[in-house]
Amino acid sequence: MLEIRNLSIRVNGKEICNNFSAYLNATDKLAIIGEEGNGKSTLLKVLLGECDYAEVSGSIQSSPYTFGYLKQSYEEEKEIRVEEFLFGKEEKDYALYASFYQYLDTFGFDEEILQREFETLSGGEKVKVAILRLLLQKADILLLDEPTNDLDLQTLLWLEDFILNYNKLVIFVSHDETLLSHCANCILHIEQIRKKSVCRTTFERVGYDTYTSKRSLALEKQDMMAKSERREYKEKRERLNRIMQKVEHQQRTISRGDPHGGFLLKKHMRNLKAQERKLDETQLTEKVDVEEGISFRFEENALPKGKTVLELDLDTLCVRGKALSKEIHLKVYGQDKICIIGRNGIGKSTLIKKMYELLQGRDDIKLGYMPQNYEDQMDYDSTVLEYLAPSEKKEDVTKARLYLGNMKFTREEMVRKIRDLSNGSRAKLYLLKFVLDGVNVLLLDEPTRNVSPLSNPKIRNVLSEFTGCIIAVSHDRRFIEEVPSMVYEMTPDGLFPLQ
Repeated sequence: MLEIRNLSIRVNGKEICNNFSAYLNATDKLAIIGEEGNGKSTLLKVLLGECDYAEVSGSIQSSPYTFGYLKQSYEEEKEIRVEEFLFGKEEKDYALYASFYQYLDTFGFDEEILQREFETLSGGEKVKVAILRLLLQKADILLLDEPTNDLDLQTLLWLEDFILNYNKLVIFVSHDETLLSHCANCILHIEQIRKKSVCRTTFERVGYDTYTSKRSLALEKQDMMAKSERREYKEKRERLNRIMQKVEHQQRTISRGDPHGGFLLKKHMRNLKAQERKLDETQLTEKVDVEEGISFRFEENALPKGKTVLELDLDTLCVRGKALSKEIHLKVYGQDKICIIGRNGIGKSTLIKKMYELLQGRDDIKLGYMPQNYEDQMDYDSTVLEYLAPSEKKEDVTKARLYLGNMKFTREEMVRKIRDLSNGSRAKLYLLKFVLDGVNVLLLDEPTRNVSPLSNPKIRNVLSEFTGCIIAVSHDRRFIEEVPSMVYEMTPDGLFPLQ
């Protein structure tokens, strides 16, 4: 159905993929994975034929099939009603309206949705409406760019069911490991290795869990072979050097009256030089080089378990005069790890902002806050190093560079302005700032949503071992399973613990 032949893509001199080929069947579910900034969205636009900023060679055979494209965001759709978003401004096409009514139950809408302003929809509703528009356009191939962003758990389950049961080709980019695990039957992994100077693309017709398991085993085997070969190479080199030094000493000290002995030593040295050249030509297994091999950890900075970090009592939580929830009561102690879930638009981000207002300025805790909108707490005009080491002291800059290197930032990225980074890199920058500041209380609004599925396991592991207090909002099912000790659901009637 879709054939890609020898596809190469280059953006601003950076190679995204090189000579990539694949064939996709009519009902395949292809997941494109990789670290942030690797060109996954660019690849979707190239497939769509609407990428004017990239150098592209190779061929994409999809005729006579048509594409439907779900963008990462629809923030530019201002002052437009859902009806206009779905059907345009032209004269009504009653056949399209008839199709719309057939989909109402599938999407959980009623016809009143048509009269709502698009920008007033929740994140989940926007995704549903955007997918509905693709279906009304009768697209044969769906390209979905981060469809899970900002979705609540209920809508995530709906999206999974939709992708699984949609009987046409779906190509999607996602950071949601559970969605990947449940939906993908083939994987395209885009990497930037060798300090992000070389691209590597891997296509396998397997599910996500099988792919990551096979990859981990292959990398482990490669690592063992590389270490073994280097150890053996080092031993051979040391042994050869010792013998050569011994022969060189014998050559210097041999009597001139022993020409035959000198000849034998010279012949022996020639043989040793030949062995050295052969050793130099040895092809060693490459060391493991993967993007997601990030490394960071919090220093031991434990809070007493019985310390009261937060006491929250809100009669009503409002935004712009609208009541979102009521009777919110929460008490949080020193080493609690709490996650808050709830439907889109219920006020979770508003609640965590309220907590930040209550906790900031306290001198008995060290607070770190990652908002949903990163720019609220991050100066995008600062460089990466200025953000992590504002004092510009040599020891602070050196430490920041070390930590950034462990998080796989290149030297070039360390001096870039934050506005030029991907959201995934900004999320990692927040985490490094918390580590360097020695925080012991974390307020995190969707901390894993922009980070690649291969890096997220490390982040979850570090957060689960954090000895301070965490209060997080998340819809990431792996995060919810592994990090918090208590999960609360936020509803219009309050905040309730889940058993």
